[in-house]
This record gives sequence, structure tokens and C-alpha cells, in this order.
Amino acid sequence: QLQAYGGGLVQPGGSLRLSCAVSGSIRSINVMGWYRQTPGNQREVVAKLISGGTTDYADSVKGRFTISRDNAKNTVYLQMNSLKPEDTAVYYCNVVSVVVTTKLEYWGQGTLVTVSS
Repeated sequence: QLQAYGGGLVQPGGSLRLSCAVSGSIRSINVMGWYRQTPGNQREVVAKLISGGTTDYADSVKGRFTISRDNAKNTVYLQMNSLKPEDTAVYYCNVVSVVVTTKLEYWGQGTLVTVSS
């Protein structure tokens, strides 16, 4: 129900834009976000877009990454600029939906970002 794409190999200082297409069957979305994970480590939040427009970023990406949403395309983006080797990870999109009192969480399949010269 979430399809993430846009990863790849990029040189340090370069840019990439990740996209995540969200199925129209997911309703009452409260939060859309991007997480990343490296081998042996826990998945960590990178950026969140909360209903109402509030954004939240990990300290390590503030000023470099931007999360945005296109409602018409039901897609959430992560624009990544000034990429560093430590940004190398598998990136996952995430959607949290709250219907009445039920919280549902959805994950995309992950897209690999490699920052290397």
C-alpha cells in the first residue's frame, strides 16, 4: 500500500529525491514520515509530516532534507541535499492512520541510498 522509490548511488554533496506513493485506500492519515536503517542498527526517524503541516526532522538532517506531500498524487517526498556518506541507509516511508480509536501503521518496502565517491 506504500511504494517507495528513488534511491540510488550518489556522490557526497549530491542530491536525491525519494518518493512514496500512498494507496488511496488509506484514510485519515495523521503522520507521513521517512525512516532509515543501517545494518545492525535500529530504524531511526528521519523526517515527519504531521497533519496540519507541521514537520519534524532528525538533528542530523536538519537544513539538508525536506519532507513534503502532494495530495493530488497521494505521494510523500523526501528531498535530500548535501548528502553525506553517513546518510547511506535503506530508507522507508511510513504512514500512520487513526480511524476513531484505531491506530494503523503502514510501511513501504525500503529503498537503498548509497552516498559514496
